[in-house]
Amino acid sequence: MKLLHIDSSILGDHSASRQLSREVVEAWKAAEPGIAVTYRDLAADAISHFSAQTLVAAGTSAELRDAALKHEADLSASAMAEFLAADAVVIAAPMYNFSIPTQLKAWIDRIAVAGQTFRYTEAGPEGLCGGKKLVIVSTSGGLHAGQPSGVGHEDYLKLVFGFLGITDIEVVRAEGLSYGDDMRTKALSEATLQIGQQFAAA
Repeated sequence: MKLLHIDSSILGDHSASRQLSREVVEAWKAAEPGIAVTYRDLAADAISHFSAQTLVAAGTSAELRDAALKHEADLSASAMAEFLAADAVVIAAPMYNFSIPTQLKAWIDRIAVAGQTFRYTEAGPEGLCGGKKLVIVSTSGGLHAGQPSGVGHEDYLKLVFGFLGITDIEVVRAEGLSYGDDMRTKALSEATLQIGQQFAAA
């Protein structure tokens, strides 16, 4: 089994989403010792934002690309190859200003590509990634799950990956992290408990 682990927080060792996504991956590895993990840190090694140059790179044959276009094409190709090869994906998604980190959005723009991860048909769009499992590690300073303020965060991620055909989606959530030490400790403990229960050996 191949697992793709995505981190996107800019907070380094102070990041709750990084802590919890690491716990998810370690629990998964313990449950399935043969698992192969590919790791991408979108904060430390950011993918440039989707741009006109990205489109030009995709539409230019390899032999005609200059260094800048080759870099753009390689970014898209590597991100796509990792995603397509994965049987499961763990995405650490902290909330920034009622949405996901811009670094994570840039990665999504590289893997949401017509003809590769979805396609349009006469009956409408069809996702092409239905065999994958997704775990979203959702963290936020406030309380947003199920609220209008969460639409651009968890709801967006469920929507976009659902569009790609992924229906096996689980959320590990820790929210209210800025509401004081007691609330933060409680939220992280509950998330850790959820992870343990999810991957407990049968």
